Amino acid sequence: MEDFARVSLEQQTEFVNAINTVWVAICAAMIFFMEGGFAFLEAGFIRSKNAMSIIAKVIIDVVFGGIAFFIVGFGIAYGASNGWIAFDTGIMNYDLGLGLSVSNKLFWFIQLGFAIAAISIVSGALAERMKLWSYTLLVVIFCSIMYPIVANWVWNPNGWLALRGFNDFAGSAAVHAMGGFAALAAAIVLGPRIGKYDKNGVPNSIPGHNLPLAALGGFILWFGWFGFNPGSTLGAVGNWELIGTVVTNTFLASAAGGVSTMIYTYFKYGKIDITMVINGVLAGLVSITAGCNVVDPNSAIIIGLIAGILVDIAVVFIDKIQIDDPVGAIAVHGVNGFFGTVAVGFFASEGGLFFGGGSQLLITQILGVLVIAFFSFILTFIIMKLIQKFVGVRISREEELAGIDAVSFGVQSYSTYE
Repeated sequence: MEDFARVSLEQQTEFVNAINTVWVAICAAMIFFMEGGFAFLEAGFIRSKNAMSIIAKVIIDVVFGGIAFFIVGFGIAYGASNGWIAFDTGIMNYDLGLGLSVSNKLFWFIQLGFAIAAISIVSGALAERMKLWSYTLLVVIFCSIMYPIVANWVWNPNGWLALRGFNDFAGSAAVHAMGGFAALAAAIVLGPRIGKYDKNGVPNSIPGHNLPLAALGGFILWFGWFGFNPGSTLGAVGNWELIGTVVTNTFLASAAGGVSTMIYTYFKYGKIDITMVINGVLAGLVSITAGCNVVDPNSAIIIGLIAGILVDIAVVFIDKIQIDDPVGAIAVHGVNGFFGTVAVGFFASEGGLFFGGGSQLLITQILGVLVIAFFSFILTFIIMKLIQKFVGVRISREEELAGIDAVSFGVQSYSTYE
Protein backbone atom coordinates (compact mmCIF):
# COMPACT_ATOMS: atom_id res chain seq x y z
CA MET A 1 0.00 0.00 0.00
CA GLU A 2 2.88 2.36 0.81
CA ASP A 3 4.46 1.61 -2.57
CA PHE A 4 1.16 2.38 -4.27
CA ALA A 5 0.92 5.72 -2.41
CA ARG A 6 4.33 6.75 -3.74
CA VAL A 7 3.37 6.52 -7.41
CA SER A 8 1.90 9.51 -9.17
CA LEU A 9 -1.82 10.21 -9.32
CA GLU A 10 -1.72 9.55 -13.05
CA GLN A 11 -0.17 6.14 -12.48
CA GLN A 12 -2.69 5.32 -9.76
CA THR A 13 -5.54 6.23 -12.09
CA GLU A 14 -4.05 4.09 -14.84
CA PHE A 15 -3.73 1.16 -12.42
CA VAL A 16 -7.36 1.49 -11.27
CA ASN A 17 -8.58 1.76 -14.85
CA ALA A 18 -6.59 -1.34 -15.80
CA ILE A 19 -8.12 -3.41 -12.98
CA ASN A 20 -11.63 -2.23 -13.83
CA THR A 21 -11.05 -2.92 -17.52
CA VAL A 22 -10.02 -6.51 -16.83
CA TRP A 23 -13.00 -7.00 -14.51
CA VAL A 24 -15.55 -5.66 -16.98
CA ALA A 25 -13.96 -7.50 -19.91
CA ILE A 26 -14.17 -10.84 -18.08
CA CYS A 27 -17.80 -10.22 -17.06
CA ALA A 28 -18.69 -9.11 -20.59
CA ALA A 29 -17.17 -12.31 -22.00
CA MET A 30 -19.21 -14.38 -19.53
CA ILE A 31 -22.37 -12.54 -20.59
CA PHE A 32 -21.56 -13.15 -24.25
CA PHE A 33 -21.06 -16.86 -23.51
CA MET A 34 -24.65 -16.98 -22.22
CA GLU A 35 -25.71 -17.07 -25.88
CA GLY A 36 -24.33 -20.59 -25.97
CA GLY A 37 -26.56 -21.32 -23.00
CA PHE A 38 -29.60 -19.96 -24.81
CA ALA A 39 -28.75 -22.06 -27.88
CA PHE A 40 -28.34 -25.31 -25.92
CA LEU A 41 -31.32 -24.73 -23.64
CA GLU A 42 -33.71 -23.88 -26.45
CA ALA A 43 -32.42 -26.61 -28.78
CA GLY A 44 -32.83 -29.21 -26.05
CA PHE A 45 -36.38 -28.14 -25.24
CA ILE A 46 -37.63 -28.50 -28.83
CA ARG A 47 -37.82 -31.38 -31.32
CA SER A 48 -34.69 -32.61 -33.05
CA LYS A 49 -36.05 -31.73 -36.51
CA ASN A 50 -35.87 -28.03 -35.59
CA ALA A 51 -32.73 -27.89 -33.44
CA MET A 52 -30.58 -26.29 -36.13
CA SER A 53 -33.21 -23.60 -36.75
CA ILE A 54 -33.15 -22.37 -33.16
CA ILE A 55 -29.35 -22.26 -33.21
CA ALA A 56 -29.63 -20.16 -36.37
CA LYS A 57 -31.97 -17.76 -34.58
CA VAL A 58 -29.55 -17.33 -31.67
CA ILE A 59 -26.73 -16.64 -34.13
CA ILE A 60 -28.99 -14.04 -35.79
CA ASP A 61 -29.52 -12.46 -32.35
CA VAL A 62 -25.77 -12.03 -32.01
CA VAL A 63 -24.68 -10.98 -35.50
CA PHE A 64 -27.63 -8.92 -36.73
CA GLY A 65 -28.61 -7.70 -33.26
CA GLY A 66 -25.01 -6.82 -32.44
CA ILE A 67 -24.48 -4.71 -35.55
CA ALA A 68 -27.86 -2.99 -35.08
CA PHE A 69 -27.02 -2.15 -31.48
CA PHE A 70 -23.64 -0.75 -32.51
CA ILE A 71 -24.89 1.43 -35.37
CA VAL A 72 -28.10 2.76 -33.82
CA GLY A 73 -29.04 1.25 -30.47
CA PHE A 74 -26.15 2.31 -28.26
CA GLY A 75 -26.63 5.98 -29.14
CA ILE A 76 -30.36 5.79 -28.41
CA ALA A 77 -29.67 4.18 -25.04
CA TYR A 78 -26.73 6.22 -23.76
CA GLY A 79 -26.64 9.45 -25.75
CA ALA A 80 -27.87 12.81 -24.45
CA SER A 81 -31.34 11.83 -23.27
CA ASN A 82 -34.45 14.00 -23.05
CA GLY A 83 -35.70 11.54 -20.44
CA TRP A 84 -37.28 9.20 -22.97
CA ILE A 85 -34.89 8.77 -25.89
CA ALA A 86 -31.61 9.97 -27.39
CA PHE A 87 -30.63 10.27 -31.02
CA ASP A 88 -26.86 10.49 -30.72
CA THR A 89 -24.39 8.68 -32.96
CA GLY A 90 -20.63 8.47 -32.65
CA ILE A 91 -20.75 8.56 -28.85
CA MET A 92 -17.84 6.17 -28.33
CA ASN A 93 -15.39 8.90 -27.38
CA TYR A 94 -17.21 11.32 -25.10
CA ASP A 95 -18.27 11.26 -21.46
CA LEU A 96 -21.56 9.42 -21.04
CA GLY A 97 -22.04 10.80 -17.53
CA LEU A 98 -21.83 7.36 -15.95
CA GLY A 99 -18.55 7.85 -14.11
CA LEU A 100 -16.94 5.02 -16.09
CA SER A 101 -13.35 3.96 -15.51
CA VAL A 102 -13.43 1.74 -18.60
CA SER A 103 -13.56 2.83 -22.23
CA ASN A 104 -16.87 3.54 -23.93
CA LYS A 105 -16.09 0.74 -26.36
CA LEU A 106 -15.82 -1.82 -23.56
CA PHE A 107 -18.96 -0.41 -21.98
CA TRP A 108 -20.69 -0.86 -25.35
CA PHE A 109 -19.57 -4.50 -25.46
CA ILE A 110 -20.96 -5.38 -22.04
CA GLN A 111 -24.20 -3.59 -22.90
CA LEU A 112 -24.31 -5.57 -26.16
CA GLY A 113 -24.56 -8.72 -24.04
CA PHE A 114 -27.67 -7.35 -22.34
CA ALA A 115 -29.28 -6.37 -25.64
CA ILE A 116 -28.79 -9.73 -27.34
CA ALA A 117 -29.84 -11.59 -24.18
CA ALA A 118 -33.15 -9.72 -24.27
CA ILE A 119 -33.90 -10.72 -27.87
CA SER A 120 -32.68 -14.29 -27.28
CA ILE A 121 -35.50 -14.62 -24.76
CA VAL A 122 -37.91 -14.00 -27.63
CA SER A 123 -36.32 -16.61 -29.91
CA GLY A 124 -37.27 -19.50 -27.63
CA ALA A 125 -40.96 -18.61 -27.55
CA LEU A 126 -41.08 -18.55 -31.37
CA ALA A 127 -39.27 -21.83 -31.90
CA GLU A 128 -40.29 -24.37 -34.54
CA ARG A 129 -42.62 -22.16 -36.58
CA MET A 130 -41.30 -18.68 -37.51
CA LYS A 131 -39.69 -17.67 -40.79
CA LEU A 132 -35.98 -17.03 -40.45
CA TRP A 133 -35.78 -13.71 -42.32
CA SER A 134 -38.94 -12.40 -40.66
CA TYR A 135 -37.34 -13.15 -37.32
CA THR A 136 -34.20 -11.33 -38.47
CA LEU A 137 -36.26 -8.22 -39.17
CA LEU A 138 -37.72 -8.38 -35.66
CA VAL A 139 -34.20 -8.74 -34.19
CA VAL A 140 -32.92 -5.65 -36.01
CA ILE A 141 -35.86 -3.49 -34.88
CA PHE A 142 -35.65 -4.81 -31.31
CA CYS A 143 -31.91 -4.25 -30.88
CA SER A 144 -31.69 -0.94 -32.72
CA ILE A 145 -34.77 0.78 -31.30
CA MET A 146 -36.98 -1.08 -28.82
CA TYR A 147 -34.50 -2.34 -26.24
CA PRO A 148 -32.34 0.83 -26.38
CA ILE A 149 -35.34 3.02 -25.57
CA VAL A 150 -36.01 1.02 -22.41
CA ALA A 151 -32.30 1.01 -21.50
CA ASN A 152 -32.43 4.80 -21.87
CA TRP A 153 -35.28 5.03 -19.38
CA VAL A 154 -33.63 2.77 -16.82
CA TRP A 155 -29.84 3.26 -17.06
CA ASN A 156 -29.21 6.56 -18.81
CA PRO A 157 -28.53 9.13 -16.04
CA ASN A 158 -31.22 11.37 -17.54
CA GLY A 159 -33.75 8.62 -18.15
CA TRP A 160 -37.14 9.28 -16.61
CA LEU A 161 -37.12 6.07 -14.56
CA ALA A 162 -33.51 6.58 -13.45
CA LEU A 163 -34.45 10.05 -12.19
CA ARG A 164 -37.38 8.58 -10.24
CA GLY A 165 -35.04 6.21 -8.38
CA PHE A 166 -36.13 3.05 -10.22
CA ASN A 167 -33.85 0.18 -9.13
CA ASP A 168 -33.18 -2.37 -11.85
CA PHE A 169 -29.56 -3.18 -11.16
CA ALA A 170 -28.92 -5.70 -13.94
CA GLY A 171 -32.18 -5.86 -15.83
CA SER A 172 -35.10 -7.85 -14.38
CA ALA A 173 -37.26 -5.23 -16.10
CA ALA A 174 -35.09 -3.76 -18.86
CA VAL A 175 -33.83 -7.14 -20.12
CA HIS A 176 -36.08 -9.92 -18.84
CA ALA A 177 -39.53 -8.35 -18.60
CA MET A 178 -38.74 -6.53 -21.84
CA GLY A 179 -37.85 -9.80 -23.59
CA GLY A 180 -40.57 -11.83 -21.90
CA PHE A 181 -43.45 -9.56 -22.83
CA ALA A 182 -42.10 -9.17 -26.36
CA ALA A 183 -42.11 -12.99 -26.52
CA LEU A 184 -45.72 -13.02 -25.31
CA ALA A 185 -46.89 -10.64 -28.03
CA ALA A 186 -44.92 -12.39 -30.77
CA ALA A 187 -46.17 -15.84 -29.74
CA ILE A 188 -49.79 -14.62 -29.83
CA VAL A 189 -49.40 -13.28 -33.37
CA LEU A 190 -47.49 -16.34 -34.55
CA GLY A 191 -49.93 -18.86 -33.11
CA PRO A 192 -49.27 -22.34 -31.68
CA ARG A 193 -47.39 -25.19 -33.32
CA ILE A 194 -49.35 -27.76 -35.29
CA GLY A 195 -50.62 -30.39 -32.87
CA LYS A 196 -50.03 -28.38 -29.73
CA TYR A 197 -53.77 -28.14 -28.97
CA ASP A 198 -56.54 -30.57 -29.80
CA LYS A 199 -59.90 -29.57 -31.29
CA ASN A 200 -61.19 -28.73 -27.81
CA GLY A 201 -58.23 -26.49 -27.03
CA VAL A 202 -56.65 -28.92 -24.59
CA PRO A 203 -52.83 -28.66 -24.71
CA ASN A 204 -50.81 -31.65 -25.83
CA SER A 205 -47.30 -32.21 -24.57
CA ILE A 206 -44.56 -31.83 -27.19
CA PRO A 207 -41.44 -33.02 -25.33
CA GLY A 208 -37.99 -31.66 -26.04
CA HIS A 209 -35.62 -34.05 -27.76
CA ASN A 210 -32.52 -33.67 -25.58
CA LEU A 211 -32.95 -32.77 -21.93
CA PRO A 212 -29.25 -33.19 -21.02
CA LEU A 213 -28.49 -30.56 -23.70
CA ALA A 214 -31.13 -28.28 -22.18
CA ALA A 215 -29.63 -28.83 -18.73
CA LEU A 216 -26.18 -27.93 -20.04
CA GLY A 217 -27.66 -24.75 -21.49
CA GLY A 218 -29.19 -23.99 -18.11
CA PHE A 219 -25.85 -24.41 -16.36
CA ILE A 220 -24.10 -22.18 -18.91
CA LEU A 221 -26.71 -19.47 -18.33
CA TRP A 222 -26.29 -19.94 -14.58
CA PHE A 223 -22.52 -19.51 -14.92
CA GLY A 224 -22.93 -16.46 -17.16
CA TRP A 225 -25.21 -14.81 -14.64
CA PHE A 226 -22.20 -14.36 -12.37
CA GLY A 227 -20.91 -11.99 -15.03
CA PHE A 228 -24.34 -10.56 -15.80
CA ASN A 229 -25.11 -9.30 -12.28
CA PRO A 230 -21.67 -8.55 -10.75
CA GLY A 231 -20.51 -7.04 -14.04
CA SER A 232 -23.18 -4.39 -13.69
CA THR A 233 -20.97 -2.74 -11.06
CA LEU A 234 -18.91 -1.63 -14.12
CA GLY A 235 -15.76 -1.75 -12.06
CA ALA A 236 -14.00 -3.78 -9.37
CA VAL A 237 -12.04 -1.09 -7.50
CA GLY A 238 -14.06 0.28 -4.61
CA ASN A 239 -16.87 -2.22 -5.19
CA TRP A 240 -15.54 -5.25 -3.34
CA GLU A 241 -18.38 -5.24 -0.79
CA LEU A 242 -21.07 -4.66 -3.42
CA ILE A 243 -19.71 -7.42 -5.67
CA GLY A 244 -19.77 -9.84 -2.75
CA THR A 245 -23.38 -8.93 -2.01
CA VAL A 246 -24.44 -9.29 -5.63
CA VAL A 247 -22.71 -12.66 -6.10
CA THR A 248 -24.15 -14.07 -2.87
CA ASN A 249 -27.68 -12.92 -3.59
CA THR A 250 -27.50 -14.17 -7.15
CA PHE A 251 -26.56 -17.67 -6.04
CA LEU A 252 -28.97 -17.86 -3.13
CA ALA A 253 -32.00 -16.80 -5.18
CA SER A 254 -31.16 -19.22 -7.99
CA ALA A 255 -30.64 -22.13 -5.59
CA ALA A 256 -33.86 -21.29 -3.76
CA GLY A 257 -35.70 -21.22 -7.08
CA GLY A 258 -34.47 -24.73 -7.83
CA VAL A 259 -35.43 -25.95 -4.34
CA SER A 260 -38.98 -24.58 -4.43
CA THR A 261 -39.66 -25.84 -7.96
CA MET A 262 -38.38 -29.29 -7.04
CA ILE A 263 -40.57 -29.51 -3.93
CA TYR A 264 -43.60 -27.89 -5.60
CA THR A 265 -43.60 -30.19 -8.63
CA TYR A 266 -43.06 -33.25 -6.44
CA PHE A 267 -46.16 -32.55 -4.36
CA LYS A 268 -48.21 -31.27 -7.31
CA TYR A 269 -47.44 -34.03 -9.82
CA GLY A 270 -46.13 -36.81 -7.60
CA LYS A 271 -42.76 -36.62 -9.36
CA ILE A 272 -39.99 -34.05 -9.60
CA ASP A 273 -40.15 -32.27 -12.97
CA ILE A 274 -36.48 -31.69 -13.79
CA THR A 275 -37.27 -29.63 -16.89
CA MET A 276 -39.26 -27.29 -14.68
CA VAL A 277 -36.48 -27.28 -12.07
CA ILE A 278 -34.10 -25.97 -14.74
CA ASN A 279 -36.55 -23.16 -15.38
CA GLY A 280 -36.98 -22.70 -11.63
CA VAL A 281 -33.28 -21.97 -11.22
CA LEU A 282 -33.47 -19.50 -14.11
CA ALA A 283 -36.58 -17.93 -12.60
CA GLY A 284 -34.68 -17.36 -9.36
CA LEU A 285 -31.89 -15.71 -11.33
CA VAL A 286 -34.28 -13.49 -13.26
CA SER A 287 -36.16 -12.44 -10.13
CA ILE A 288 -33.05 -11.37 -8.19
CA THR A 289 -31.43 -9.48 -11.06
CA ALA A 290 -33.22 -6.19 -10.30
CA GLY A 291 -32.50 -6.09 -6.58
CA CYS A 292 -29.33 -8.13 -6.09
CA ASN A 293 -27.57 -4.92 -5.00
CA VAL A 294 -30.10 -3.77 -2.40
CA VAL A 295 -31.57 -6.84 -0.68
CA ASP A 296 -30.01 -8.97 2.04
CA PRO A 297 -29.28 -12.69 1.58
CA ASN A 298 -32.36 -13.84 3.51
CA SER A 299 -34.58 -11.75 1.27
CA ALA A 300 -32.81 -13.17 -1.79
CA ILE A 301 -33.76 -16.68 -0.67
CA ILE A 302 -37.40 -15.68 -0.19
CA ILE A 303 -37.51 -14.02 -3.62
CA GLY A 304 -36.04 -17.15 -5.21
CA LEU A 305 -38.46 -19.47 -3.40
CA ILE A 306 -41.43 -17.49 -4.69
CA ALA A 307 -40.02 -17.37 -8.22
CA GLY A 308 -39.53 -21.14 -8.32
CA ILE A 309 -43.21 -21.73 -7.65
CA LEU A 310 -44.42 -18.83 -9.76
CA VAL A 311 -42.69 -20.18 -12.88
CA ASP A 312 -44.62 -23.46 -12.84
CA ILE A 313 -47.93 -21.71 -12.20
CA ALA A 314 -47.22 -19.32 -15.07
CA VAL A 315 -46.18 -22.07 -17.51
CA VAL A 316 -49.41 -23.99 -16.85
CA PHE A 317 -51.56 -20.87 -17.14
CA ILE A 318 -49.94 -19.73 -20.39
CA ASP A 319 -50.45 -23.21 -21.82
CA LYS A 320 -54.12 -23.23 -20.83
CA ILE A 321 -54.87 -19.94 -22.58
CA GLN A 322 -53.40 -21.45 -25.77
CA ILE A 323 -50.23 -19.45 -26.05
CA ASP A 324 -47.55 -21.83 -27.24
CA ASP A 325 -44.16 -21.17 -25.65
CA PRO A 326 -41.94 -24.21 -26.24
CA VAL A 327 -39.23 -23.25 -23.72
CA GLY A 328 -41.20 -21.38 -21.04
CA ALA A 329 -39.57 -18.04 -21.87
CA ILE A 330 -42.64 -15.97 -21.04
CA ALA A 331 -42.98 -17.52 -17.59
CA VAL A 332 -39.27 -17.50 -16.74
CA HIS A 333 -38.39 -14.05 -18.03
CA GLY A 334 -41.60 -12.08 -18.43
CA VAL A 335 -43.50 -13.14 -15.32
CA ASN A 336 -40.47 -13.40 -13.05
CA GLY A 337 -38.84 -10.29 -14.48
CA PHE A 338 -42.02 -8.45 -13.50
CA PHE A 339 -42.13 -10.11 -10.08
CA GLY A 340 -38.44 -9.50 -9.35
CA THR A 341 -38.71 -5.82 -10.20
CA VAL A 342 -41.69 -5.35 -7.90
CA ALA A 343 -40.00 -7.42 -5.17
CA VAL A 344 -37.37 -4.68 -4.83
CA GLY A 345 -40.09 -2.40 -3.52
CA PHE A 346 -40.88 -4.90 -0.77
CA PHE A 347 -37.47 -6.33 0.12
CA ALA A 348 -34.91 -3.54 -0.40
CA SER A 349 -32.98 -3.15 2.86
CA GLU A 350 -33.28 0.62 2.54
CA GLY A 351 -36.55 1.94 1.18
CA GLY A 352 -38.35 -1.39 0.95
CA LEU A 353 -41.87 -1.66 2.34
CA PHE A 354 -40.99 -4.60 4.60
CA PHE A 355 -38.07 -2.69 6.10
CA GLY A 356 -39.84 0.51 7.05
CA GLY A 357 -39.18 2.40 3.85
CA GLY A 358 -42.78 3.19 3.02
CA SER A 359 -44.46 2.76 -0.34
CA GLN A 360 -42.56 5.22 -2.53
CA LEU A 361 -40.01 2.76 -3.90
CA LEU A 362 -42.68 0.12 -4.38
CA ILE A 363 -44.83 2.52 -6.41
CA THR A 364 -41.84 3.47 -8.56
CA GLN A 365 -40.96 -0.18 -9.18
CA ILE A 366 -44.54 -1.10 -10.13
CA LEU A 367 -44.88 1.93 -12.40
CA GLY A 368 -41.58 1.27 -14.14
CA VAL A 369 -42.10 -2.41 -14.86
CA LEU A 370 -45.71 -1.85 -15.95
CA VAL A 371 -44.67 0.77 -18.49
CA ILE A 372 -41.83 -1.45 -19.77
CA ALA A 373 -44.11 -4.50 -20.05
CA PHE A 374 -46.86 -2.62 -21.89
CA PHE A 375 -44.36 -0.85 -24.16
CA SER A 376 -42.67 -4.11 -25.08
CA PHE A 377 -45.91 -6.04 -25.61
CA ILE A 378 -47.74 -3.40 -27.63
CA LEU A 379 -44.83 -2.42 -29.86
CA THR A 380 -43.87 -6.05 -30.54
CA PHE A 381 -47.49 -6.91 -31.35
CA ILE A 382 -47.69 -4.05 -33.86
CA ILE A 383 -44.33 -4.93 -35.45
CA MET A 384 -45.26 -8.62 -35.74
CA LYS A 385 -48.60 -7.72 -37.33
CA LEU A 386 -46.84 -5.50 -39.87
CA ILE A 387 -44.30 -8.22 -40.67
CA GLN A 388 -47.16 -10.71 -40.95
CA LYS A 389 -49.00 -8.45 -43.41
CA PHE A 390 -46.10 -7.53 -45.66
CA VAL A 391 -43.64 -10.41 -45.36
CA GLY A 392 -45.30 -13.23 -43.47
CA VAL A 393 -44.20 -14.71 -40.16
CA ARG A 394 -45.19 -18.35 -40.31
CA ILE A 395 -43.43 -21.15 -42.14
CA SER A 396 -45.56 -23.36 -44.37
CA ARG A 397 -47.51 -26.30 -42.98
CA GLU A 398 -45.37 -28.68 -45.04
CA GLU A 399 -42.16 -27.18 -43.68
CA GLU A 400 -43.41 -27.34 -40.11
CA LEU A 401 -44.39 -30.99 -40.43
CA ALA A 402 -41.17 -32.00 -42.15
CA GLY A 403 -38.95 -29.90 -39.88
CA ILE A 404 -37.27 -26.58 -40.55
CA ASP A 405 -33.77 -28.04 -40.55
CA ALA A 406 -34.29 -30.37 -43.51
CA VAL A 407 -36.32 -27.90 -45.59
CA SER A 408 -34.55 -24.60 -44.89
CA PHE A 409 -30.98 -25.76 -44.24
CA GLY A 410 -30.81 -29.06 -46.07
CA VAL A 411 -29.21 -30.71 -43.03
CA GLN A 412 -30.30 -32.48 -39.89
CA SER A 413 -28.90 -31.83 -36.43
CA TYR A 414 -28.48 -35.56 -35.86
CA SER A 415 -27.48 -37.87 -38.70
CA THR A 416 -26.92 -41.61 -38.79
CA TYR A 417 -24.34 -42.93 -41.22
CA GLU A 418 -24.10 -46.55 -42.33
